Amino acid sequence: MQNMLFVLPLITTSWVGVTAASLDSATRTTQPNWFQTSPQSYQGVTATGSAPFLAETNPAFSSNETYIANDPLVTNQPISGAHRRNIFHHAGNLSPYFSSEDGFGVEEYPIPVGANITQMHILHRHGSRYPSSSEGFPPWAEGIKNSTATGNRFKGALSFLNDWSYGLGAEILVPKGRQELFDSGVLDYYNYGHLYNESLGHRLVARTTTQDRMLKSAENFLAGFFGLDWTNKANLLAMIESVGFTNSLIGIYSCTNAMTVIANTSIYEPMEQWINIYLKERTAALKELSRSYNWTATDSHNAQSLCVYETISFGYSQFCQLFTYDEFEEYSYSYDLMFTAMVGFQNHAGRAQGIAWVEEFLARVEGHVLQTTGTNANMTLATNPVTFPVDQNLYLDFTHDADIFATLTAFGFRKFAQFLPPTGPPKNQQFSTSKVVPFGGRTNIEIIRAPHKVSTERSQNRTHNDYVGDTTETYYVHFLQNQRTLPLHASFSECEYRDDGWCELDTFLKIQRKSLERSQFEYACFGNWSTPAYGDVTDGVPPRS
Repeated sequence: MQNMLFVLPLITTSWVGVTAASLDSATRTTQPNWFQTSPQSYQGVTATGSAPFLAETNPAFSSNETYIANDPLVTNQPISGAHRRNIFHHAGNLSPYFSSEDGFGVEEYPIPVGANITQMHILHRHGSRYPSSSEGFPPWAEGIKNSTATGNRFKGALSFLNDWSYGLGAEILVPKGRQELFDSGVLDYYNYGHLYNESLGHRLVARTTTQDRMLKSAENFLAGFFGLDWTNKANLLAMIESVGFTNSLIGIYSCTNAMTVIANTSIYEPMEQWINIYLKERTAALKELSRSYNWTATDSHNAQSLCVYETISFGYSQFCQLFTYDEFEEYSYSYDLMFTAMVGFQNHAGRAQGIAWVEEFLARVEGHVLQTTGTNANMTLATNPVTFPVDQNLYLDFTHDADIFATLTAFGFRKFAQFLPPTGPPKNQQFSTSKVVPFGGRTNIEIIRAPHKVSTERSQNRTHNDYVGDTTETYYVHFLQNQRTLPLHASFSECEYRDDGWCELDTFLKIQRKSLERSQFEYACFGNWSTPAYGDVTDGVPPRS
C-alpha cells in the first residue's frame, strides 16, 4: 500500500517529540504544502445535474406538520399510511440529515455543573449528493426512455414517465448537501466553539479526502463553524481517496479482501433477497401500468431511490407517491442489510476497515502522533505533527457513511451487531442506516472532565448535585450519533450501566487498546481465506477454520 504523497518532496527530519506549536516559521517553509485544496486533484467522478424549478413544479404546498417552511424539500406529499410521518426518515443512508426523536435507548442529560468538555472529536459524513456512478441510474432511465420512444405508454400512476427525463448529476453535493454541512458547522460552533484555541501557534487542522463532495463538505462545515474567512483559522488536509493509497477516512481502498468481496457483489445478496420479498406486490401492480415495459422488483427499488434523489436534488419527485409509508420503512431495511454486510459485524473486514481511525483517536486522546503501523492509516501524515497535531481540543474529520459505520464496528459497538435476516426486520431492531448514517450524519465524541465521580443515576435538573461524595476528579467519554447519545454500557460490559450512557475514560481506553488486535487487520484484509456466507460472520472478523 502507498502512503499519500504530494508532488513536493518530503523532508527527512525526525518528528519524535516535536509538536506543531514548536515549529518555527523557518522549519515550516521546508514542509510540503500539505493543506493545498485548489486546484483539485483525485476528486473522482463529478457531474452536475439540471437546475431545479420547484416554484413551478411543486404541486404539494400545504401546512402539513412534516413540512418545514424554510426547508426547500417537499416532504409533505400525501403518502398512503404516513399519517403525517416523514418518509425521508426511512430512506436508509439516502435520508437527508435528521436527528432521531427516540434516540438509542437512553435519555439525554446535561453536563453537571462544574464539569467541562475538554475535547471533542467528530467523524462527519458528507452532505446529500447526486447518485454515485455505481448505482446505474442513467442506463435505467435510458431503458424507460427507449420504451416510450418506441411507442409504449405508461398509464395511471406511472403516466408521468411518458414525459419524464433523467436530470440528476453524479457524485457531487446537491444544494441541500451544502446546507446540511454549513448548518452542522453552525450547530457545532454553538455547541463547541469555546474549545477552539487561537493560541495554539498553528491553525486548527481538519481532515477530509480529495473526492469532490468530501472536500466541499468540509469547506461548507468550516464556513459554518468559523465564517467565510475560515482559512485564517483552519487548515484543511485533503488526503488522497483512491485505490492503493492508505487513508483512515476511506478504509476499504487499502483492504484487499474487502475490495474483493464488493467486486464479487456478495454483500448485496441479502439486500436483493429482501427487495424481491417486500416489493413483490407493488411490483406486480406497477407492472400492470407498464404495458410492454417489463417492470421488475429492481425497477421498483430504483423508483424508490429516485423519489429520494429527485427530492434532494429538485425539491420534489413524482416517484414518491408510487409507494406506501410501510414500503419506505421496508426500503430502509434493504440498506440496513447492505451496510451490515459491507462494513458491519456481518462483514469479515468490518472492524479492519474502520480500525485506523480508532487508533488515531486513541493517539489524539493520549497526546501523541500515531505509533502503530498495523492499520491502513497513512503513516507519512499520522506521524507528522504538522498534519497530525495532538494539541487541539477540536478534531474535525470528514468521511463516508460506510467508514462511520466501520469505525463504530471497529470500536466494538455491539449494540449494532444484531443479525439482520434477509427475510425481514427482527423484533427490536437496533441498527438503522437512517438513524446512524443519513446524509450529513456525524459521530461526536466528547471527553468530559468532572471534579468528582458523576452518579450513575442522573437528574435532568441542573441544580441537582449529581456528584458522588468523597471522590476525586474523573474523566468520562460521551458518544453522540446524530445528536443522540450512544449508551456505552449497551456495547461494552466493562462500562457500568449509567442513565447518561457515558463511560469512565480510563475504562474505555483500556477496552480500545485491544481494538487493533480484535480487528485482525492483516488477516482480515490480506489473509488467504474463502469469502464466508452472509450470517457466518458475527464479530466483524473472518471466521477461523
